[in-house]
Amino acid sequence: MEKISGSPGSDVAQEYRVEELARAAGITTRTLRFYRERKLLGPPRKEGRIAWYGAEHLERLRVIGELLERGHTLGGIAELIGAGESGQDVAELIGLQAAITAPWSDETPVHLSWTELADAFGDQLTDANTAESVAQGYITVEDDGITHVSRRLMEATTALIAEGVPLAAVLAASRKAQDYADAVAGVFTTLIRDELLGALTHAEELPPAEATRLTDLIQRVRPLARTVADAQFALAMDRRVMAEYGSFVDEHSLCQERPGQPADQPAGGTPGGGRPVA
Repeated sequence: MEKISGSPGSDVAQEYRVEELARAAGITTRTLRFYRERKLLGPPRKEGRIAWYGAEHLERLRVIGELLERGHTLGGIAELIGAGESGQDVAELIGLQAAITAPWSDETPVHLSWTELADAFGDQLTDANTAESVAQGYITVEDDGITHVSRRLMEATTALIAEGVPLAAVLAASRKAQDYADAVAGVFTTLIRDELLGALTHAEELPPAEATRLTDLIQRVRPLARTVADAQFALAMDRRVMAEYGSFVDEHSLCQERPGQPADQPAGGTPGGGRPVA
């Protein structure tokens, strides 16, 4: 049974046996003992052959549970807890890690039934195109259809198909664009890591104030990276469009003079815009 310790007039501290602590934390005793073996939980107070756990043990188990829900591994949790025991603020370190690994995309998944897919893609809905979409990480195949990771990308794909671009060509272009996007992302992550996050090379000695500063820095830099990437893409499109289509437009300009038509005479009229003389 739970034990209440403390002298009269003092703050009352509650203690738990191992089964009681596990029940209070919502885990099994086997899991609790596993955490002890992994050094995630401090040793209990021994009273004869009975081990008593306190409120600090229960709080530690709740922190472990929260970190697991956020996707942290037990190894990563052990590092965070070790940092906290060496004098760092675990909450600050958790906030920094969350800022570094927070998703950049805000895409909304969309589900399409097989009937909807057939209506959108017709005979282009082939096994090869489906397999390529899966390989690129865009869709997951389910019994009643597919789920695409991005409604925006799916709508762009169907719009291109409607304009006459084959699905296979869209997927081929998508694979190349994905490779280039990965390269651009690599440029930015390297820049941020090397120029701004150098202190993380000594994370085991990172004070709470520095962790907070780096968290704020990451949150400020993230939108700047997207702005630069967007601007660079637009400028690159300007350069490539002129390189690819400039001569074509010049050679096939709708403003070319018609044979026998004076240079200053608009098509279908006389100089100055008057009607031709009958």
